[in-house]
Amino acid sequence: MIRTQMAVNDAVFELAQGQDIEALKKRIEDAVGHGGRFESFVVVGNREVSVLFSPHTSVAFSVETVSYDERDDGDPDVPYGGFFDE
Repeated sequence: MIRTQMAVNDAVFELAQGQDIEALKKRIEDAVGHGGRFESFVVVGNREVSVLFSPHTSVAFSVETVSYDERDDGDPDVPYGGFFDE
């Protein structure tokens, strides 16, 4: 499967499958263009993350091929690995 990572300053996020990466890039550019705004995205494990993107935020994307990961179906309504999972 293809895994996309997004590095935001010093934090690295492995993005969940099924996200429109080009749309996310556009939302980030719009946020920066308006002086800053929170944008949300889903990471592996189906957790939603919100980051404040501003003109001072550094963002880099990378793509790699990895083994299948059953936690990665991109559905934030079904979190995986939370405090209350058995």
